[in-house]
Amino acid sequence: MADRGVTPDQPAPAPAPRGNIGTFLAKAGGVIVLLLLALLLGLWGVQRYVTKRLAPDPTSIAAASLAGLREQNRMSAFAARYVAVVTSRQSQLGFSAQKTLIMPGSVRYEVDLAKLGARDVRWDAASNTLSVRLPPVELDGPQVDLAAIREYGSGGVLATFTDAEKQLDEANRRAGQTELLRQASQPAMIRLARDATRRAVENNFALPLRAAGVEAKVQVAFADEPVASDERWDVSRSVEDVLANRR
Repeated sequence: MADRGVTPDQPAPAPAPRGNIGTFLAKAGGVIVLLLLALLLGLWGVQRYVTKRLAPDPTSIAAASLAGLREQNRMSAFAARYVAVVTSRQSQLGFSAQKTLIMPGSVRYEVDLAKLGARDVRWDAASNTLSVRLPPVELDGPQVDLAAIREYGSGGVLATFTDAEKQLDEANRRAGQTELLRQASQPAMIRLARDATRRAVENNFALPLRAAGVEAKVQVAFADEPVASDERWDVSRSVEDVLANRR
């Protein structure tokens, strides 16, 4: 029989090499991984920037607290009441006179905050410690309680012919005020005044820091306060220096 034009079978197309597909997928996966890494690095950088910008700054908070303290001008965190008992004598023309004065009075212990400068406030980031150096404690007074003053004795005959009684009164009042200040200046009383002032200033600095989420230790000392010989050198930077470097 004649050939009816049967077309011979065509060969099947060769399958794509599996190696090329694997290489493409590997390259695509590598690109995706690199993109993810770049994205993560970008997010990390943005997070650090935002955290740095929004995180509370201890030096700025301390500077604001310092400004608030200076506006008070003087701080009095401690006061005490004392009683002076003094006696004056005077002799003239063979006569003598004597008077005793009991003088109550109070003395306030103050710190002149106008003398407190930015260099007296130091921040140590390594130990999270804020150090404050205050001016010395000053005595204000005495404020004599005139209604409670008591006098005993008199000028006697001498007061009749001279001004002895007036002189005795003036001498007693001067001596009474001197005695009140002497009692107020005792080391134990100065120590109590420093401790009260120290606590007040520590709270003035610590509370704003704590409110901002900064856990810091506040140490307050006085310019005329004895320093232990084994205390290490102060290597912290003053708030003034830190803020100046940022400008």
